[in-house]
Amino acid sequence: MERLAYQALKSWKANPSRKPLLVQGARQVGKTYLLRDFACREYMDYVYLNFEETPDLSSLFSGDLNPSRVIEAISAFQAKTVRPESMVLIFDEIQTCPRAITSLKYFNEQAPQYHIMAAGSLLGVSVGKTTSFPVGNVNFLNLYPLTFFEFLTAMGEDRLGALLKENSALAPIPDALHNRLSELLRLYMFLGGMPEAVQSYIRSKDLIQVRNIQKEILKAYERDFSKYTTPTQAVRVGEIWRSIPSHLARENKKFKYSAVKKNGRAVQFESAVEWLRSAGLILKSINITRPQLPLSGQEDFQYFKVYLLDCGLLGAMVDNPPRTMVQGDMIFSEYNGAFVENLVAAELAHFTQGELHYWISEGIAEVDFIVVYEESILPLEVKSGLNRNIKSLRVYADKFKPSGIYRTSPRNFDQIADFVNIPLYAIGLFPESYHRRPGLSGKG
Repeated sequence: MERLAYQALKSWKANPSRKPLLVQGARQVGKTYLLRDFACREYMDYVYLNFEETPDLSSLFSGDLNPSRVIEAISAFQAKTVRPESMVLIFDEIQTCPRAITSLKYFNEQAPQYHIMAAGSLLGVSVGKTTSFPVGNVNFLNLYPLTFFEFLTAMGEDRLGALLKENSALAPIPDALHNRLSELLRLYMFLGGMPEAVQSYIRSKDLIQVRNIQKEILKAYERDFSKYTTPTQAVRVGEIWRSIPSHLARENKKFKYSAVKKNGRAVQFESAVEWLRSAGLILKSINITRPQLPLSGQEDFQYFKVYLLDCGLLGAMVDNPPRTMVQGDMIFSEYNGAFVENLVAAELAHFTQGELHYWISEGIAEVDFIVVYEESILPLEVKSGLNRNIKSLRVYADKFKPSGIYRTSPRNFDQIADFVNIPLYAIGLFPESYHRRPGLSGKG
């Protein structure tokens, strides 16, 4: 299964200043497959160590962390000589061996000739309490569920993806292609981007089987709540987790602690939200008071939204039936457009590395996402239906005079003056491919 992150791995390997690479992401987003596939294709050989499958591997790091000694121990354990010029070491589920994480610092400082790729789930919540993290001594790569474009490739629809990438003029595409892409998007919104779910559908075309896989993934996540937290914290994390669909079902999608539990307050639940974010299970979008760089300096932490890492898992959480996928655009409008807004958040997360923002103006207007691109601040509104209303965007434009205003909706491509409509199926290319280009016109 081809991943966009593969090119990032190639750039890492080619970089003479590379450091050990730490691939982060929620469980079952495809970290292990990506690293082993890359190792097979780009190296003569590799050594794979999974610290969760084989707990005894931790003993290899129990002595001093001199890279020469560690390499000698690994070579003996694997009965294979580790050759830095032609091999790569893969440390999988590294969060279960804190000493292996610490060793990355010494490999970077004393033995940079070795190529090391590590992967871990829940690193943000399971590491740092009992061991030092090698800050400044590793390169990071965040891996998320498959994007819609990765899904198109997996489905053998590469040509449709290429067509969208080539549409730099933002011209409407033929209705037949628009309808086909909309159909595939509805399927993707049900399946989501978890590799096992997508692969199951490709193999069997059985939506019920896909839904069972999604529910098993959700159960595995909930088991981690108690595994990596205290009993009290596990309860609060679970309450936050299960409240996400109801928050997204609201018209403004704003997260409220009091909606999690009667009289709930930030002091009770703030750390639980942060746990879920650090675990890669949610995406948090923070309100900004005004669009000014850096956006982090304009954040108002009182107001935020929470999205699930994957739209397919959101559907599984509310048990959204397969019929919503096949009944026209029903899946777009369900739960006040919750699936659509979650889809857009997840697609944008790949570009923003999970940093999401939105803007509100005293109950007058709300712009769903604010995205930074080449020092431009771009407002993006999400519409689940065919309504042409862009009142909030116009309020924003009158106030801040952006270079362009953007809407994503089920409609075809359209552009007039400073306004661009991007079909939902193409939002994964925003803003890099669809940043407004002057001189274009359309029907609006």
